[in-house]
Amino acid sequence: MEIFNLLELNIYELILVFSVIFIASIVRGFTGFGFSALTISTLSFILPPIQIVPIILILEVSLSILMLPVIIKSIQWKFVFLFFSGILFGSPIGLYILRNTSHEISHLIIASSVIILSLLLFRGFTNRKLNNNFFKVLTGLVSGVCNGIGTIGGLPVAIYLLVISMQSASVRASLAALFFFTDTYAFTISYYTGIVNEVVFYRALPLIFILPIGVYIGNRYFKKSKENEFRKIVLQLLILISFIAILKVVIL
Repeated sequence: MEIFNLLELNIYELILVFSVIFIASIVRGFTGFGFSALTISTLSFILPPIQIVPIILILEVSLSILMLPVIIKSIQWKFVFLFFSGILFGSPIGLYILRNTSHEISHLIIASSVIILSLLLFRGFTNRKLNNNFFKVLTGLVSGVCNGIGTIGGLPVAIYLLVISMQSASVRASLAALFFFTDTYAFTISYYTGIVNEVVFYRALPLIFILPIGVYIGNRYFKKSKENEFRKIVLQLLILISFIAILKVVIL
């Protein structure tokens, strides 16, 4: 059929793409992060990452805009801009590491570190003394490096916000706002470097229409969740994403 030729996907691949995007949008609506890591790690089994990433960047920006009305009052703007300043410097470092070292080893180190830190947080580890400008910029720097290496730049920020015991509403809102800036920045670079083509827009456009449903469902679950429950689910998600990243390295 013409639509499949246009999207360059068969019916089974299209069903998988829609299913993954829908589930990931629910997760994003609930936690404020995890969309890129879940989608790219899963869809890379059927599409090269260089084809997936521009589509996901468009969807990430769309998700942040969709979530804005329900999160804007909870956004910690100072956090967001301090993290973003670190990410601006960290991303080129991550890209340099990606070009000059083993991609698989870098992913294994990052994912394993996130799992260890998540398990510590499960046991109640917190440190509010880290809630200062230096560590916010440093966390942004680490996030930028992770983002340059792969697609798990949100994980260090989520870990940091849990370590300093930020309230769940602020965690979700600040992460969503941060990704709006980082993904707009990344998409602009992708566009001017020729990674984005017309197929990217053909693939992204129909997927945008399912995002509001996922965000709505995720937001409803968030409203019903308690602080401890949110923290537990976020930690489980961090471990799941890291496990998928490790599995991807082992299998591929």
